[in-house]
Amino acid sequence: MAIKQISVFIENKQGRLIAVTSCLAQNQVNILALSAADTADYGILRLIVDQPDLALAALKEAKFMVLETEVLGVATKDQPGGLNEALQVLEQEGINVDYIYAFFGHGSAARNIFKVDDIPAAEAALTKAGLHLLTAEEAGSPLV
Repeated sequence: MAIKQISVFIENKQGRLIAVTSCLAQNQVNILALSAADTADYGILRLIVDQPDLALAALKEAKFMVLETEVLGVATKDQPGGLNEALQVLEQEGINVDYIYAFFGHGSAARNIFKVDDIPAAEAALTKAGLHLLTAEEAGSPLV
């Protein structure tokens, strides 16, 4: 089950990050997970939110350059080797991981966002291996 991710391209200067979070807050959009990467001139803020369509529209209206991408949320064991198990499943199926980020939650599972080159194949392989695929809503709720 793919999750909609919002990527926001922002200048790497003071005030731009808070402009994004202020826009989302004003529109009552809750951030469930995020990743920020930067270069000297710009950054990419990747967000999982509770209302992706509203977030996308609000950010576009505020003149941000945004992109919607499908990603997978994967719960892994919160112990040494937990993430490696999921990566091995994908490797065995020849599925490339473009990027990954993790986020905090409640419960005993680690939560990860994977951008892969073949979402249907990754979903099938991870599910077959017994790994739990997350919904966006699960990002803000306890996992066992």
